Amino acid sequence: MSVKSFREAINEALRQEMERDPTVILLGEDIAGGQGGIAGGEGSTGNMFGVLKGLYEQFGAERVIDTPISESAIVGAAAGAALTGLRPVAELMFMDFFGVCFDQIYNQAAKFRYMFGGTCNVPMVVRGAVGAGFGSAAQHAQALWPIFSHIPGLKVVLPSSPYEAKGLLIQAIRDEDPVMFLEHKVLYNTKGEVPDEPYTIPFGEANITREGDDITVVAFGRMVQFCNEVADKLRPNFSVEVLDPRTTSPLDMEMIVESVEHTGRLLVVDEANPLCGMGSEVIGSVAIEAHGALRAAPRKITAPHTPVPAAPNLEELYIPSRDTIERTIREIIAG
Repeated sequence: MSVKSFREAINEALRQEMERDPTVILLGEDIAGGQGGIAGGEGSTGNMFGVLKGLYEQFGAERVIDTPISESAIVGAAAGAALTGLRPVAELMFMDFFGVCFDQIYNQAAKFRYMFGGTCNVPMVVRGAVGAGFGSAAQHAQALWPIFSHIPGLKVVLPSSPYEAKGLLIQAIRDEDPVMFLEHKVLYNTKGEVPDEPYTIPFGEANITREGDDITVVAFGRMVQFCNEVADKLRPNFSVEVLDPRTTSPLDMEMIVESVEHTGRLLVVDEANPLCGMGSEVIGSVAIEAHGALRAAPRKITAPHTPVPAAPNLEELYIPSRDTIERTIREIIAG
């Protein structure tokens, strides 16, 4: 097992799946471009964040396809390719641009299997960067997983570490349904132990990253790291259980409820906006399924219901902080 960055883990997952399965192809803007816009040229970066570096050189233009700046074309081509037996991995660069191609996602790819009576599969992945903290401002830094999670027919994946990124992406590529794979841009440089060989992480199975007895903290994406750090800081005074759902659709409510029944308390931490978000969904389900186990009112910490600010000082205030998480945990336990 080697130490790899989040970026390297994604690259390795794509490389290994493309070596294993010749039907896996990549589509996106500037995914093969190099200096001066020359595909595969010297200095080729493999997209804006360098995630696909080296894949064009290994697999060529037939499998690493540089597209025009047209999200509708990228996702539309991926949906059509999936219907013909290929396994396309389409990149939107910034997932915020999904609005341009939303019809191809929610009204086409997500519904093909249902509308065609189960006679076809749509094994496609749509990758893209999400999240604030990179100074990308309102149109390039949103946390969009609640929107995709609302749509039947889509699977929604939100990895929180390099290990999760590789295993979940390989699972996504092998899945028979369309998968939205959301990569928090601030995590690209984070590092962790990742197996060198291919492996999969099943969808809909949450992961307990810290075991505890006093409170359950359900965290999504980058917030898993924040909550792990807070849980470690609070020991031995407080025993905090941190749970990473890994996927928001399917959502592992069974494990969440089991954890809350054990601890009796619940906090949900999510970078997404508060209305109709994962915090409300988790708390609502727990209130129904584990009401008798609750020893305190569940609470959630989210970003405010505003666009992401461009100013660095405001962006820092926008993102849920470790201090806020710690203070809220103390308040809930204190009753």
